[in-house]
Amino acid sequence: MLYIVATPIGNLEDITLRALRVFKESDLILAEDTRKTAMLLKHFGINKKLESFYDHNEKRKIPFIIEQLKIDKTITLVSSAGTPTVSDPGYKLVRACRGQQIPVTSVPGACSIINGIALSSLPHDKFIFVGYLPRKTGEKKRLLEKIRELAAAIVFLESPFRIVKSLKEIQQILGNRKVTVAREMTKKFEEVFEGDSSAVVEHFEKKKIKGEFTVVVGSECGEGQGR
Repeated sequence: MLYIVATPIGNLEDITLRALRVFKESDLILAEDTRKTAMLLKHFGINKKLESFYDHNEKRKIPFIIEQLKIDKTITLVSSAGTPTVSDPGYKLVRACRGQQIPVTSVPGACSIINGIALSSLPHDKFIFVGYLPRKTGEKKRLLEKIRELAAAIVFLESPFRIVKSLKEIQQILGNRKVTVAREMTKKFEEVFEGDSSAVVEHFEKKKIKGEFTVVVGSECGEGQGR
C-alpha cells in the first residue's frame, strides 16, 4: 500500500500518532526533501530508508516505486511539510497506483492551506485554492482576471521574494479587498496580518520578510485597517 502522510508545517507536536505508526511500519519513505524528513524521523527516534521524490525526478522514480508496491512493500510519501500531493507532484504517483490497482490511503494532518483559512476572519464558506501564483506577470494577471468575478475567497501560497509584488497586483486587478496573510504558521514567530490590500502591502513593505506565506483574499472589496 501507498500511504500519503501529512507532516508538521512547523511545530513538530502536530505530528499524529497514526503518522508515527505508519513511518515505523514503512519499508521506504519517499520525501520531497530527504534532509528535512530525516530530521523529523530522528526527532521521533525512527530510522527508515529514505528516497527523494520531487518535481524533477518523479517520472524516473515512479516505475521503481510501482515495482516495489507490487511485491507488497509498504511505502510512504511525504512532502517537505504539510499534506503531500497539494502543489507537489505526488498526484502523479497516486495516478500510477490507481492505474495498477494498488491501494492508496491518506493519513491526514497539518495543511498550510486549511490552517491559513482557519486563522482568517474573512468569510470562507466557499473558497478556491489556486496554488502558487504564476511567476510571470502576464500569466498572473490573466489568472487574477479570471477569478475576479468569483463569489468565493481566493487562497494561494507565495514565497517571501514575491509576496509584496503579488499583493500589489491583487490590489490593482481585484481592487482594495480584505486580505489575510499568514506566515511562519505554528512556529515561534507566527504572524497573521489582516486588512485591506493597501494596508497589507504597506505592512510588508516595511519588514524584512521571511517564511512561506498563505494568503486569503476576500470575495468583495472592503475598508479596514490592518491588524
